Amino acid sequence: MNLHQFRYVQEAVRRDLNLTETAKALHTSQPGVSKAILELEEELGIDLFARHGKRLKRVTEPGQRALASIEIIMREVVNLRRIGEQYSKQDAGTLSIATTHTQARYFLPEPVAQLRRQFPKVQVVLHQGVPEQLARMLRDDVADIGIATESLVEHDDLITLPCYDWQHVMVVPAEHALAAVELPTLEQIAEQPLVLYHPTVAGRSRIDAAFARAHLAPQLALEAIDSDVIKTYVRLGLGVGIVAELAMRDEAPDSGLVARPLGHLFGSNVARVAFKRGAYLRHFVLAFTELLSPRLTRALVERAMSGQGSDYEL
Repeated sequence: MNLHQFRYVQEAVRRDLNLTETAKALHTSQPGVSKAILELEEELGIDLFARHGKRLKRVTEPGQRALASIEIIMREVVNLRRIGEQYSKQDAGTLSIATTHTQARYFLPEPVAQLRRQFPKVQVVLHQGVPEQLARMLRDDVADIGIATESLVEHDDLITLPCYDWQHVMVVPAEHALAAVELPTLEQIAEQPLVLYHPTVAGRSRIDAAFARAHLAPQLALEAIDSDVIKTYVRLGLGVGIVAELAMRDEAPDSGLVARPLGHLFGSNVARVAFKRGAYLRHFVLAFTELLSPRLTRALVERAMSGQGSDYEL
């Protein structure tokens, strides 16, 4: 048995047993994937998959047990590489961050700049996406760390820690009637066409829940995953925008937009950092985590990664 066989089995499961997609993801041929899996099954003396003809239908019970071991083996192979890089390259390497647009645009620039000053030989790579994509990047070892508000805490194979809390704000053109209202009500907002985040990002679930509790059905003019896109369409008069307060923090006074707090309506949201459970965190990854929040100390992160506690609330 070898690592290629393990990787093919692992990827086949991730691709819902579609060997064509598995082969594409691994840049190889479908017959090659099938042969490698069959050879591993023959060596183990078990069927990892139940089949219908040549198609994989489901993972067998012994296959589930074997897959759990394969996941551990592949995770430790990645950890071995990271250990080697840490001690052979010293303060050099790549920090890969999976995050949303709002975090990348408004929260991360200063921590990333500080990291680069401390570790000038470390290259930083930002991968942007929705939270489900970020979780996959962590599981697939594409990213060392994930940062988002929604969904990351729902994945058992990730360790998540609260980073900071934040609130939504209403954004309207300066000449809009609601610009004169310091604390808008749900009813006032629901009367307007809304420009909102996509349901999967930036605390949108809290907004939907608040309207549902009040039995209000607001009119949606546009949904986006990008705070800057929302602000652009608000400027064009498409509707009232709701964005993370971070997105308005550095807005110029002459931008033509006015922000009003909405914490009294939608409560607080928590941005979280996430790591793959069992991953080895290189020293500059831990250093970067400490730059994200004063409470994310190296000791706390290491304690969480070792399984001592399941959550650490703000």
